[in-house]
Formats: sequence, C-alpha cells, structure tokens
Amino acid sequence: MMSLLPIKISFFCLFLIGIASAQLAPEPSFLMKKKFNIEVKKTGPYIGVQRGKYTVAEFGVERQWKKVKLSSSINQAVHMGVNYNFKYNVLGYDLGYWIKPNRIGLTYGGNLVLRTDFSKYRIGFTPVIGFKLVGFHLQTGYHFLSRSVNFAETNTFFISLRYVLINDRDVQVNKRKKSNSN
Repeated sequence: MMSLLPIKISFFCLFLIGIASAQLAPEPSFLMKKKFNIEVKKTGPYIGVQRGKYTVAEFGVERQWKKVKLSSSINQAVHMGVNYNFKYNVLGYDLGYWIKPNRIGLTYGGNLVLRTDFSKYRIGFTPVIGFKLVGFHLQTGYHFLSRSVNFAETNTFFISLRYVLINDRDVQVNKRKKSNSN
C-alpha cells in the first residue's frame, strides 16, 4: 500500500501540469469569434465658470479619448485653458488631465496652474474630483499655490462647471479576435 502513494502523487502532479499547460495553449481558429474595440476621440472648446471666494470665467480647449467596451468604458482628457477674474484683474492659465474609469462614476484629475495680477504671479498644482454628464463637467478642487504676501485675489478651494462644445469627433472601430470562453 505504501508503494502506491508515490505513483498517485506523480499522476496528480502530471494532471495539474496538464491542466496548467492547457490554459496557456492557444485555441483553434474555428473557436475564435470577432470582438469590436471602439475608440472615440473628441476635441472642442469649453466655456465655464469657477466659483470660490471669487467668480472666474473659464475658456479653453479639451481633447477626450474614450475606449468603449460592453462591460465598461474609460474616458480621459487633456485640457488647456485661460480664466479671468474681471473684478480683480487676475489672469490664470490651466493645463490639466482627468480620467473617468467607469461609465457611471467620478472623474479624477489634476491641473498645473499659473495665476497673475500682471505684477506678481503664483504657480501651483490642483487635484480635482468631479462628475461628467453629457457635455457638462462639474469639478471641485483645491489650488496648492506658491506663497505670496500681496497677491491673494485667487481661489483656493473652488467648484467649477464647464461645457465642452465638441466640434471634431473621430470614431475608430477595430476588429480583434477573442475566444468564445470570454
């Protein structure tokens, strides 16, 4: 009885190796089906308003990339914009990125910012979190700006609402092969 135990263990190990190698082997081509991979690229200007301690008008351009899948889609965008506080004569430049990892969910991103009152300037970084629906994008964040003694007429904590006017849309459909098991 003791001599059969090593043989049983050997067969069990060979069985596990066979299962593992079968998982790594490619499937025959007649079991493959085609799956669509859709990518959408959109570009356009945006207009918006930013509220915090001060009200600021925003203008800029945004480029969005979207990978459309049946189970989930990933949106991401890069934007560059100008904002202006008419009451206090403060000009700002923003360069940012955001990502929306699900169909329904929040956007996460960050901006590099520059603010000036035409005699002094402040630079900084802004982490943002938001919600995007159709062309509207509602974001809130905090400007971590360089120190300045005499220049404080800029928002630190803020909420902004933007609307992107899409004027260029490129849809690309790629066919790729995927197995029937997935």
